[in-house]
Amino acid sequence: MTFTALGLVIFAGLIHASWNIAAKKAGGDSRFAFFTAMVVMVFWAPVGLWLGWQQVPQWDALAWAFIIASGIIHVGYYTVLLRGYRKSDLTVVYPLARGSGPLMSSLFAILVLGEQISALGLTGVLAVVGGVFLVAGGPALFRPSDDPARISRVRKGVVYGLVTGVFIASYTVVDGYAVKVLLLSPILLDYMGNFVRLVFLFPPVVRDLPAARLLLRAQWKYAAMVGIVSPISYVLVLYAMQTAPMSHVAPAREVSMLFAALLGGHLLGEGDRMARLAGAACIAFGVIALALG
Repeated sequence: MTFTALGLVIFAGLIHASWNIAAKKAGGDSRFAFFTAMVVMVFWAPVGLWLGWQQVPQWDALAWAFIIASGIIHVGYYTVLLRGYRKSDLTVVYPLARGSGPLMSSLFAILVLGEQISALGLTGVLAVVGGVFLVAGGPALFRPSDDPARISRVRKGVVYGLVTGVFIASYTVVDGYAVKVLLLSPILLDYMGNFVRLVFLFPPVVRDLPAARLLLRAQWKYAAMVGIVSPISYVLVLYAMQTAPMSHVAPAREVSMLFAALLGGHLLGEGDRMARLAGAACIAFGVIALALG
């Protein structure tokens, strides 16, 4: 993994942690996802039109199939993630989602796509996953508690985090293939996939327009932030995938947990600071191992 690719992933991680904190604060559902998709469509239109004018007419049926598949998977990912944030803590859902997704996508890249990984790189994968587990709470996740509500909240977070991880692994593989093999533009892959997301997210909004307007007034600042910055983080990762193995880039994205541990717990007032910091140290080691291995 080149240091250029590593730099893209680290910067993307900072952005990714930031917009997830904003999404958690918004407390929104699929309608919030629609608001952010609208922001993406409008704000990034100049870039999308500039690149798409020449490239989109040249796409064949296979390229469009991947665009549609990517959009649908991202709808599932974002909807489940937002629901998890409403039902549990960010420091439970986010680490489990970010840790399980890259692990699954890396295993797919190695076992199915035939990518190679060294012993040091494999150590990095394991360190990242272990660090994510610590950030989520570590062994405390499985200890008995006198607070049934807390137990229920943590268990829900584990379930939603793992399901979100499945979606992360899925879109990582689909989008990685699209940019590495089909050579689609990372920017256009995300921007055109956003129109697919809008189609699937529109029905919940139109079913109750007065409620949607109230939610928009309350959440527009968070939606604007997510819609403007989230494409940057993901496009940077897609560019990194074009120059580095997917099995390295996917786990290295977990550097976002370092920023989530330092920023999220403080801004959201969630506990287990020591476990988060220990997990962040493991993640930092894992990222270095992946870069070198």
